[in-house]
Amino acid sequence: MAKKESKATFEHSLSRLEKIVETLEDGEVSLDESLKMFEEGILISKECMETLNKAEIKIKQLTKDINGKLQLTDFEE
Repeated sequence: MAKKESKATFEHSLSRLEKIVETLEDGEVSLDESLKMFEEGILISKECMETLNKAEIKIKQLTKDINGKLQLTDFEE
């Protein structure tokens, strides 16, 4: 899957998700706006999970060679 240039950074996405949660918890927006924000939050959450899963794969690829030395193997996206 190719990375989109307009794709937000992980940190920016988490920040946006936190703002959405805070707004929804305050209960000051209409039901319609709450639903829109909830949908946006779900999409952001899925993107963040995808990013975390890819990071986990990269970390797991860090292995020890036969001499006990850590080495990083190639990662294909």
